[in-house]
Amino acid sequence: MINRLRLPGGARLWVTLASAGFLLAALASHGRQLLQLSVDAQGWCWLLLGVGLSLLSLLANAAAWGVVLRWLGHQPRWSAAVVLFLSSNLRKYLPGGVWHLLARVRALQAEPSAESPLQGAPLRTPQALVAVLLDPLLAAVAALALVPIGGWQAGLGLLCLLPLLVLLPRWLNPLMRRLEQQRARQLLERGLLDKAGAETALDVPPALPGYPWPPLLAQLGFVLLRFAGFACCVQAFDLAFAIGWGGWLAGFALAWTAGLVVPGAPGGLGVFEAVLLMRLAAVVPEAPLLAVVISYRLVSTVADLLGALTARADLAAVRNRRYC
Repeated sequence: MINRLRLPGGARLWVTLASAGFLLAALASHGRQLLQLSVDAQGWCWLLLGVGLSLLSLLANAAAWGVVLRWLGHQPRWSAAVVLFLSSNLRKYLPGGVWHLLARVRALQAEPSAESPLQGAPLRTPQALVAVLLDPLLAAVAALALVPIGGWQAGLGLLCLLPLLVLLPRWLNPLMRRLEQQRARQLLERGLLDKAGAETALDVPPALPGYPWPPLLAQLGFVLLRFAGFACCVQAFDLAFAIGWGGWLAGFALAWTAGLVVPGAPGGLGVFEAVLLMRLAAVVPEAPLLAVVISYRLVSTVADLLGALTARADLAAVRNRRYC
């Protein structure tokens, strides 16, 4: 019965098509107004600052992942963990949406070296998957915890605080077990995980050490820096007056979380934009809002590209020193 209810092509395809259709409809309705908008010299400075802050947020995200590893009881090699995180981050745009996660899992399972993100013995498959999957989960909960800053919002503000309860060990341990096993099956079906590793991944992973306050606070800093890059795009089009910054933060946090967790195009492409438009179009002029959304996608993508290129250059320098 469940198989018959599955959408042809999978939910990811239909979410992507729906998001793309919504964006195309918005562009068709406001395309002429959008073309009339222009960015002055000060606006370009804001966009450039947005790239810098978005790049800084990636460093904060990489450091937050190191905090996750440390909280799980592992000993991260901080510089190597940051380089690995940044160098693999660009793979989130590849079809499938698992390649950046897979690169980190394999690095955690590899034998110790100068490029290893951990000191000491490599991790088993369940431990590696939990270490990788816990990072986006905590980022999503941290982002939702910022939504109440925008006010009551017909109860949405209170509802977005409930995921904080999911991080209690009573709920988090079975949730991580389920996520780890689902991802292991997915990788096995795609031939990206050997059968022995998949069988090991179906074992019960070790219990988490408690409520994840340290990595949650680190992820909160990352999301705030991510919003700072978005705020620069808002400033570039002089839209800060439309709603208070609490409203902008709430809308961004909700849309960013949707782009992270909703199955759609890689990198949340289309989902983030569609949710933000639906959330804020009633209170912000839609044409300038579209300009902000498009500019932020460009700003964040450029930052992702710069972060990956810089990390790979550092990785190449480490390898050259090793072989010289």
